[in-house]
Amino acid sequence: MKKFLASTVAASALALMLGMASVRAEDAVDPNAKQGGAIIVTYKDDVATLDPAIGYDWQNWSMIKSLFDGLMDYEPGTTNLKPDLAESYEIAPDGKTFTFKLRHGVKFHNGREMTADDVKYSLDRVTNPKTQSPGAGFFGSIKGYDDVAAGKAEGLSGVTVVDPYTVKFELTRPDATFLHVMAINFAHVVPKEEVEKYGADFGRHPVGTGAFKLTEWTLGQRLVFERNPDYWHKGLPHLDKITFEIGQEPIVALLRLQKGEVDVLGDVIPPAKFQEVMADPEQKARVVEGGQLQTGYVTMNTTMAPFDNVKVRQAVNMAINKARIVQIINNRAVPANQPLPPSMPGYNKDYKAYPYDVAKAKALLAEAGHPDGFETQLFAMNTDPNPRIAQAIQQDLAAIGIKASIQSLAQANVIAAGGDKAGAPMIWSGGMAWIADFPDPSNFYGPILGCAGAVPGGWNWSWYCNKDLDAKAAEADSVVDPAKAGERAKMWSAIYDKVMEDAPWAPVFNEQRFTMKSARMGGADNLYVDPVHIPINYDNVYAKDVQ
Repeated sequence: MKKFLASTVAASALALMLGMASVRAEDAVDPNAKQGGAIIVTYKDDVATLDPAIGYDWQNWSMIKSLFDGLMDYEPGTTNLKPDLAESYEIAPDGKTFTFKLRHGVKFHNGREMTADDVKYSLDRVTNPKTQSPGAGFFGSIKGYDDVAAGKAEGLSGVTVVDPYTVKFELTRPDATFLHVMAINFAHVVPKEEVEKYGADFGRHPVGTGAFKLTEWTLGQRLVFERNPDYWHKGLPHLDKITFEIGQEPIVALLRLQKGEVDVLGDVIPPAKFQEVMADPEQKARVVEGGQLQTGYVTMNTTMAPFDNVKVRQAVNMAINKARIVQIINNRAVPANQPLPPSMPGYNKDYKAYPYDVAKAKALLAEAGHPDGFETQLFAMNTDPNPRIAQAIQQDLAAIGIKASIQSLAQANVIAAGGDKAGAPMIWSGGMAWIADFPDPSNFYGPILGCAGAVPGGWNWSWYCNKDLDAKAAEADSVVDPAKAGERAKMWSAIYDKVMEDAPWAPVFNEQRFTMKSARMGGADNLYVDPVHIPINYDNVYAKDVQ
């Protein structure tokens, strides 16, 4: 049995703090799963890209996960880290050097063996500003990152190919999140020759080492994944084929699932049908609930007037009736009062949130120089219930004089607007709301509130950048001693308290997600793996009645 090569007590302590377990990837196969068969998954919107360096939404995250692999991964359905393309690793006593030993014989879909050169190339690529990766900031602790980000270097000096099956990472500081970062999609390994062959179109022609291969992509209609016969992970995937049907309205998709025509609702159970489904014992038995580290929020572009005024942003926080919005989605959430969800370390249960107070919100607007309010735009994803939530927010804002016209667009268009500094003054994040990439409080800061995420194509749609808080965040992530985990959580609580004082967001709710499987589907426990942002783990899904 392969095991982690933790060479020191400090390394072992770091591994323990990160919640890892000594489990081989081969040990994770469900012994009850049947091999073979095909399933159909429905989505309303088309997929923007399947490039792991670029893709970063609820829909394509799972697809990318099935096409590519990284050095690390999670045990399905848990937050426990395990080696993936790496068969083992060592951590230096100071917590700043990580050395990974790669598996031998892992092949890309094009038949070439993956080596350490591919790992370095993939990390150099994702951090290169020309790639415009929204995940580049995750790798900020690697030596040489600043030079690459500034265009002064082509590659990360801190990533070294020791030999074809060994790669070493040197960090500028101890980083308690580094192994988690190695498990996210942005760290997945790609073949240089295929990226160079397709250029910017690589996201339409993805080639990885994953469990499935893309065999068809008809825009606006379907994507077809087929089993990778050379997949290195013995016993996976279970399915021979997955067809993603695009352009399916969620209510129509639910009707088709009830008839047995499709197998999984990619866009979850339509809120308008939720009570009806849950009242039917037969249907309720096939509902899969996803426990999430999630926050839905309204972003305000802090570089765009009038949201460059903190009092305006604080007024918006006080104007939104969160309890009413939770009712709109049949109470499938709880009101949020800070960026972190309640189950995340660092959540401040004693935080005094902005109250729902229309009169105080009006007074703040007047103090900001807008006694009669102003006009603006609120962008929202066009899949139910998001238009209805946006309308509720619109009504709340109107009550304090803010006239917000709703721009209801496909997910990809909203994401594009958010990643453009001049693109959107306000965005309701629903349908694209933040779900933890990994179970650590830092993940709700760097990509969506930190300066590294406030870049073209990034996910920091408020364009909020507080360098003092960035420094405090780096300090918190340098605390790797598990005995100081409580101290580190308090450091993060203080950071988020300051974020809320600056109010680049209006947190709205923390949601649970519910999807449904067809009667012939098995593997319900494997269907949702939300704690690490993978809504559906297609590698582990299987069909109970193989066709």
